[in-house]
Amino acid sequence: MSEQTKETTLYARLGGYDAIAAVADDLLPRLIADAQLSRFWQHRGEDGVHREKQLLIDFLCASAGGPLYYRGRDMTTAHRGMRISESDWTRLLTHVQATLEKFAVPARERGEVLGFIESTKKEIVE
Repeated sequence: MSEQTKETTLYARLGGYDAIAAVADDLLPRLIADAQLSRFWQHRGEDGVHREKQLLIDFLCASAGGPLYYRGRDMTTAHRGMRISESDWTRLLTHVQATLEKFAVPARERGEVLGFIESTKKEIVE
């Protein structure tokens, strides 16, 4: 199969590592500043937030078909006991969509990103 006929990965279509890191750089502060969601970061130090951002980048890159490996805990373990509600989940998706719109992510890619994020819901929402 020629290079032209191969399906380009979502990772490549999003712009690779730097573009995905820029999305995480925009998204995480939005979540932390949100009045409803800020409780999840109340007792985290700066180092913990930096680690969480890198895990988010790794997760997004790996889920999009990139060369990074997500080394974090599985979603159920990582979010157990956090009491993440349906309302919290909806707020998260609102911020994800706003960030994707800010970076003018095309509709096809936006749908794919939201698809793999949505696939984690049953493991995260209590």
